[in-house]
Amino acid sequence: MSGELGQPQAGPSHAGLDLPNPERNRAGVPGGVIRRAGAQGRRSWIQKVLEQITDSPLQWVTPSEVVPVAVLAVQRYLLEDEPRDTIPKPPLYCYDVTISDGVYQEKCYLDPSLNFLVYKNILKVGIEMKISRVSCLYNEKRLGQGILCIDNVHCGETLEDISLETPFRNSAHEEVPERPLRGGKSHYLALWNNEDPYGDIWLTNKQPEEHNFNNTKIISLSHLEMTWSSRRNFPALLVRILHKSKLRYYGKPDKKMIEPYQTFLEVADSSGTVSVIMWNALCPEWYKSLRVGLVLLLQDYSVKKSYPFRMQPLPVDPQIKLISTMEICLNLRDPPTNIIIIPEKQVKPEWRLPKLNHRFITRSELDDMPENHICDVIGILVFVGRVQRSKKKESREDFWSYRWIHIADGTSEQPFIVELFSTSQPEIFENIYPMTYFVCTQLKLVRNDAQVPKLLYLTTTNESRVFLTGHRGQPYTNDIKNANRPSTSQATRKENQSQERDNNKQYQDDDPMGSQYFPATHESLSPTKKKRILQGPCAKLIPVPQPETSAQRGNRPDTPNIFQCRESTSAGVQGKARKTISDRWESPLWREKKFGLIDHLHYSCVHPESIPRKFIFEQRKFLTEQFNSQPAKYIPPEGRPPKLEDFKSARSLGHFEVTILGLNHEIAIDVAFLPMYSPEDLRTSQIDTLLTCMNYSCVYPQETPGNDRLPRALAGDIIKAVTKLDKVHIVGILDICNLGNNKVEVYLHKIYSPTNTS
Repeated sequence: MSGELGQPQAGPSHAGLDLPNPERNRAGVPGGVIRRAGAQGRRSWIQKVLEQITDSPLQWVTPSEVVPVAVLAVQRYLLEDEPRDTIPKPPLYCYDVTISDGVYQEKCYLDPSLNFLVYKNILKVGIEMKISRVSCLYNEKRLGQGILCIDNVHCGETLEDISLETPFRNSAHEEVPERPLRGGKSHYLALWNNEDPYGDIWLTNKQPEEHNFNNTKIISLSHLEMTWSSRRNFPALLVRILHKSKLRYYGKPDKKMIEPYQTFLEVADSSGTVSVIMWNALCPEWYKSLRVGLVLLLQDYSVKKSYPFRMQPLPVDPQIKLISTMEICLNLRDPPTNIIIIPEKQVKPEWRLPKLNHRFITRSELDDMPENHICDVIGILVFVGRVQRSKKKESREDFWSYRWIHIADGTSEQPFIVELFSTSQPEIFENIYPMTYFVCTQLKLVRNDAQVPKLLYLTTTNESRVFLTGHRGQPYTNDIKNANRPSTSQATRKENQSQERDNNKQYQDDDPMGSQYFPATHESLSPTKKKRILQGPCAKLIPVPQPETSAQRGNRPDTPNIFQCRESTSAGVQGKARKTISDRWESPLWREKKFGLIDHLHYSCVHPESIPRKFIFEQRKFLTEQFNSQPAKYIPPEGRPPKLEDFKSARSLGHFEVTILGLNHEIAIDVAFLPMYSPEDLRTSQIDTLLTCMNYSCVYPQETPGNDRLPRALAGDIIKAVTKLDKVHIVGILDICNLGNNKVEVYLHKIYSPTNTS
């Protein structure tokens, strides 16, 4: 590793577990030989620690010298149950951490008691780390082999210069594909979800090949449907892929499946369309090579009765029969399926294979579409939110990854608002940025016209696919010849309009986990969110302007967080006198109780990484990294990266600090309230009460061009309205957002005034 590692800041210190020596898989513990190093050159700290633990009679040791090491990789996998376990346990995801001491690299096992450091984004790639306690899991079947385990650490700051050229001390860790240190799994999972393919096992090398059909017997899907239950052998199928689902990982600790994956293909010939299920090891071999529109010859498959509760996507042609009584199964064995991609030039018209029929709609047409309508969209990305995560089940460690995006197509002033879940295309999901053409298929419309503002957005389905660059050769090209695509100048204008409106509060009511308000995340794992309900009176309200960039501030002194607000006593009446509204409001009850609190929680800070930034094309790589989750492997930066604070904010509104006092007047909490513009809806155009404002999470002031501060009239209106809540019993809904690295933000999502408090 080039350069010196500085002293890390004090980090969390946690005692490790005395781990037993569990039974391993048939190959034993895949640890390297612990051999003594020679005296030539610089001594490796990793090697010295291994020698120290092999000479110790204890199961764990404290290194005689604690030296900072660099974290190069954090990789996740599912650990299997031990053979002696009689009761199935919930899934335990383990982490292998690759470190470098400047001489060697070593892949180590992270004690599960330290997993929370990964969850909180404290332990991540690119940082320096001090390891203060280690142990060794030995391979009891082979002499001198074992795994170095990390039991106690201090995590430091991000390093600016890390060399990736140091060799592995154990050459077995350089194998391709990479294998986890423990258990019998053959591969790692993606770091933050189970849907994305990750690692070298996922092949992309399958190519079309011409096939001689002279000796190939082919059966139609409709004929197969009528005869499959009485057949022992099935003739080949010649079909076109109409839909492809995202991956499903179904691994469990008590299942010994090596690669427990499943994906669905909807395929069709001239007689019908049917579901094809690809199982297990076939998924890593074929998933990334198969795309919608390809023609396949399927041989040696199996057929079974279809699962009754699965909803098939709508057929691309309503004239084609939807076969729902059977499913085609593709397996690596029993029997071993043969898949051949037929070149398009070999496809004959007499085969009458269906053509793809995309359902592209324009933004101007979206308002007239019914709820749950399935459609495809194309346009220019004008807003890209940060990657977020929500739990699939509260008691599990499995998460959905998603982000919010805006797509403009030039047919409306409003963009498409899309809730984009991972579609098992991480190469696209993690590399989208504004000002690029974007296509998303199989979206479902979510709407609620009774809500104020109206709820209207699109969300991905199980069969959704996304496309980012280069439309030539894509399956939808024949369907977009008449698409109304905006020019770059249109997109630039819409980008400014879109980013000034918050993208998430419009549909947070429909998001059970509570969408994060701001999009951009810096050095953060996907934020995880929880909702909490609290009761008590509103005690204090303070408007906080949006912070300036260093370029905007120049040599002027820092502006204070509090400023004077003015409001017209009669809006729109010329010549009326104006009076000064105080820049903050405090309840008399708060002034009486604030010095006698048992606890006062301060969570009203909005961190710089939570402020959306204006997009600069030349800095797209840096900005894209800020919006994404932490990578599993360290990627050296190109040159000296800029600072996020140097990018201009895309919001014209600041935020309010709201203090809520508990019902017993013993505990108070400061939270952030984030207003947004919604000038197009006139039904609640007056800020008559703070309840109205907060229940709809929006305000309706006159826009002030070029003003990047919280408009003074707006601040005055809200401060005036909040005085009506003095000593009022309210129920508040809070969004608690973990930004990682020990940073938490709490937002006031909604407040209610209960009519019955008995």
